[in-house]
Amino acid sequence: MKILETVHDMKLYRQKMTSTVGFIPTMGALHRGHLSLIAKAKQECDGIITSIFVNPTQFNDPKDLAKYPRPLERDLTMARQVGVDVVFLPTAKEMYVDEYRFQIRENQLSKMLCGAHRPGHFEGVLTVVMKLLMITTPDRAYFGEKDYQQFLLIREMAQAFFLPTEIIGLPTVREASGLAMSSRNVRLSKQQRTVAPMLFHELKSGKTPLEIKHNLESAGFTIEYLEEHFGRRFAAVFLGDVRLIDNV
Repeated sequence: MKILETVHDMKLYRQKMTSTVGFIPTMGALHRGHLSLIAKAKQECDGIITSIFVNPTQFNDPKDLAKYPRPLERDLTMARQVGVDVVFLPTAKEMYVDEYRFQIRENQLSKMLCGAHRPGHFEGVLTVVMKLLMITTPDRAYFGEKDYQQFLLIREMAQAFFLPTEIIGLPTVREASGLAMSSRNVRLSKQQRTVAPMLFHELKSGKTPLEIKHNLESAGFTIEYLEEHFGRRFAAVFLGDVRLIDNV
């Protein structure tokens, strides 16, 4: 497995990959959700690139960025075990040579749900994903549907800018309890882990949003939003200082 740290080296190596390439961008702290994306990519592509980059521009809260898990050696071991060919491991300085003067902005979908509560979040997401797609030029890129709003925005961005990459979304991978797999789950306490699966079970119940909100708040959740769009029910909540999102 190659580990490449500069845009120059990544582009150079990409030129040598002549067959179908699949790309899985991540912020590290890999879990079974990420591994399901890699497995699907391996089914459909000959070469697999994964990036690990905790993107600072998508964090509206500096404390959240500081606390984000970064188990790099574990991530690299997992990537090697599942057959990733290349891990792109850039620094923020490498990715933002312009010091983030240039940004990708979307004016409708990005203003609701997570975008309404995290100013600048999707500008950071779309900008870094555009950069990564331009650097790795994959045939297909894979994203989980836990971040369904993000998936829609990236897919529509690729279409709007006529990118050659096919953007593929895959169903949310869950723990046995129903809790959606997330890198943030490692920050949940033992007690919070027993409560957290309630989010999924309430969302998929036939209860009204008002009933769900009441039940979640009674269990100790703080509701950021609970809304229905695109035939789905979306929620973002806090357990302590850990933010969880899900949709069904």
